[in-house]
Amino acid sequence: MESKLISSGINYLTLPQSYVRPESERPRVSEVSDCKKVPLIDLSCGDRSLILGQIRDGCRNYGFFQVINHGISKDVVEKMVKVANDFFSLPLEEKLKLYSDDPSKTMRLSTSFNVQKETVHNWRDYLRLHCYPLEQYVPEWPSNPSSFKEIVSNYCKEVRELGFRLQEAVAESLGLDKGCIKDVLGEQGQHMAINYYPPCPEPELTYGLPAHTDPNALTILLQDSNVAGLQVLKDGKWLAVKPHPDAFVVNIGDQLQALSNGMYKSVWHRAIVNADKARLSVASFLCPCDQAVMSAPKALTADGSPVIYRDFTYAEYYKKFWSRNLDQEHCLELFKNQ
Repeated sequence: MESKLISSGINYLTLPQSYVRPESERPRVSEVSDCKKVPLIDLSCGDRSLILGQIRDGCRNYGFFQVINHGISKDVVEKMVKVANDFFSLPLEEKLKLYSDDPSKTMRLSTSFNVQKETVHNWRDYLRLHCYPLEQYVPEWPSNPSSFKEIVSNYCKEVRELGFRLQEAVAESLGLDKGCIKDVLGEQGQHMAINYYPPCPEPELTYGLPAHTDPNALTILLQDSNVAGLQVLKDGKWLAVKPHPDAFVVNIGDQLQALSNGMYKSVWHRAIVNADKARLSVASFLCPCDQAVMSAPKALTADGSPVIYRDFTYAEYYKKFWSRNLDQEHCLELFKNQ
């Protein structure tokens, strides 16, 4: 390839061979139906028991839900989307100054998922940022566009507060004290992936991201409002999650599956690409502190239910997650009690 990034301005007429999936691993988009029943939760409705019931349904049966009237203003969201698009519209030589394929870096522009390890690449470029504490990480963020640091900082603060509110609701939906999950997770880290999927000449042959679960606790995803691409696995079938106006998609991550003793599911999801249009998404991840020990609260096993997962630290889990391919078996399987 002529560039490390696929958002290079090159107009590919065919898919480069290094992106072509074996036939058995292709998206088969024609077999995917729409996800019509996932809870769409109005966080402003005032009925706490209704909200908790919808969260319980989403976490148990789907591994995700969507929220509206979430308290993050349309202005904050629109500015985030605009500055993200402006960043990926920069000249290639400007973007390449930030390129790295080292996953240990706290700020990097990269491509695919883990280019050092994988055999088939994914049709995605992404800007990965560490976001907490902001004063530590903002200085290393891009200075171009000039408004990037201010706009993304504001967005990160708002998403973090939303994430904490959602974690309290998830805890309550499990019958736990509302601060229980936050207490276990400790001083939570926060990362962001701004994903950019350029138009793809043969989208049926590849992925933006193949099937995976998120290794963190909670993911808050801002979907592209115009271009669908997110799909989730439900009962062995892939379902398309159409963008809903002004909604965030909230994914349960591996750590909440462990903390809920398997009652809540870390959702398998993937991103497909589009032949005609670029697609942008912004994923914000709340992560336990490295030393946090993932251990199901006693209240969830007081009825004699077996403890499904052994205790482990988030640092141990994250290291194992990044040492593997994205679409291998669920990393949590390695932490099950025998």
